Amino acid sequence: MGRPPETCGNLVARPPESIDRTMAVPKPTPDPGELPFWKQKSLKEMTNPEWESLCDGCGRCCLNKLQEEGSDRTLYTDVGCKLLDGESCRCRDYDNRQAKVKDCVSLTPRNLSRIVWLPPTCAYRLLADGRDLYWWHPLVSGDPETVHQAGVSVRGKVGASEVDVPDEDLVDHIVSWPLRWPKGARGRG
Repeated sequence: MGRPPETCGNLVARPPESIDRTMAVPKPTPDPGELPFWKQKSLKEMTNPEWESLCDGCGRCCLNKLQEEGSDRTLYTDVGCKLLDGESCRCRDYDNRQAKVKDCVSLTPRNLSRIVWLPPTCAYRLLADGRDLYWWHPLVSGDPETVHQAGVSVRGKVGASEVDVPDEDLVDHIVSWPLRWPKGARGRG
């Protein structure tokens, strides 16, 4: 690898305009005959609250990543963004994140296809690839805890904060689990 790889930005969804970010999760569609919005609309057609609600709260995208020199290969670490809360797996200051974290990436329908390091469990990636959300996604289950129960989130897996790990030491924190599906996450809960 030669010199230490450069870090990739931490991913966050498009900035909210008038969204209450108090962890409110829309409940599943009550009428079984009515399709949920993510099956009715393209990603580009979604409202900002719908777009934001696609984030399952796993925190995988908020782990520091390394770009292998001379390739598109992304290596995840177990080092979290300085704003990542390892218990809730959410940003501690979502509204001000881009001012506080210089490489924070704002995910939009427009740049989604260019962000190659999204984890395979990411709802944005799944829907962009024509797949559906899984049982543990809060929009499907109605419960924000199922992402943790399914083992998809980073809860209990963040080894350190980026404030405690110098960039040159990130190579010592490379892990493969963020690029894998946890056991049981694909099945029904």
